[in-house]
Amino acid sequence: MQNWKSELYCTAFNIAQLPPPQGYEIAFAGRSNAGKSTLVNALLGRKVAHVSSKPGKTRSINFYRVESDPPFCLVDLPGYGFAQRGKEERKNWWKFINAYFASERHVSFVVHLIDFRHGPLANDKDLTAWLDEMDMPRQIIFTKGDKVSRGKRKAVYSSYVKAGLDSLLPPFITSGVNDGEMEKVREGLLQILNEMISLDRLEEKRR
Repeated sequence: MQNWKSELYCTAFNIAQLPPPQGYEIAFAGRSNAGKSTLVNALLGRKVAHVSSKPGKTRSINFYRVESDPPFCLVDLPGYGFAQRGKEERKNWWKFINAYFASERHVSFVVHLIDFRHGPLANDKDLTAWLDEMDMPRQIIFTKGDKVSRGKRKAVYSSYVKAGLDSLLPPFITSGVNDGEMEKVREGLLQILNEMISLDRLEEKRR
């Protein structure tokens, strides 16, 4: 499988700028320092998402059309957990993200990125609870796997899984630059998307 061909077709900084729904969407969410932009760039095979040295700098929702089988829209949500922002700004972040999910879009599932070194932190658990309220399925992807020694990765991974992680497929471990890892992630995401589409078609037939 080759890298996905993609194009950025909308950058929204507020609710009014959200584009009309265009087919199936996969939303990417994670803490500000979880390496989300690095992963998005690796998945798409080119530098489309800005990687900043200052966590939480990205404040827009970015929409990328992805040519794959099936085609979909990759939605890059701004990172959460930014300690340097004020309470009011963090509140506005949740309003913006909530507006995105409430805008009758066809969000198939959420990719929840978690720093492998730390596992799910308080903000990650808040996001999980929020997604549960919406009955939104999610796929866990661990980032920065290369920051944990190979000898410890299996034990660390097992400890997180045993603690309880709701993930459509077993969580992936990524390093952000490994082509083999990205290939497995692409295949897994498309597998989930195809299954979601099949379920939607079955539901339509029942109506």
